[in-house]
Amino acid sequence: MGAAPVELRATLSYFVEPNPGERGWTRRHRYASHGLRFRVKSATESLNEFRARINYAARDEEEGAPAGAGVEDWLLGTFRDRGSIHSDFWHGTAADLAERDAIGVFPVGGWWKEKPFLERYDETARYTLIVTIRAPGADVDIYTPVATQVAIATEIET
Repeated sequence: MGAAPVELRATLSYFVEPNPGERGWTRRHRYASHGLRFRVKSATESLNEFRARINYAARDEEEGAPAGAGVEDWLLGTFRDRGSIHSDFWHGTAADLAERDAIGVFPVGGWWKEKPFLERYDETARYTLIVTIRAPGADVDIYTPVATQVAIATEIET
């Protein structure tokens, strides 16, 4: 498909456990048990560079700086990281999308971290990540090759 225009939409959804002892949003970690963010590997990054970038993003957000979308050229960017459902769109060429071959989901702090005496920090954080690829006007089967690659990657990771 080469230079054909494509759209990638990623949606991350997860459940946050409310803080059992406090209400409101006056402090940073007051309500949500934890947060999750996602990033997509850029076309020019190696996998190790991508891992380093999401590690820096997680650290920066823990230190109070927003974990910005950086050079990913997403429609919403940092605005997508509000609440517990994050969705954003990326537009580019099929060739560029083919090089963006990794998505990272990483945790950011919440009251699980702030209140270690409650021993919630080892809890499993379940989430759903839905990725949609649209190629308007293309008469090509993109589903089968993508589904095959995802199945192979999933088997390797588990």
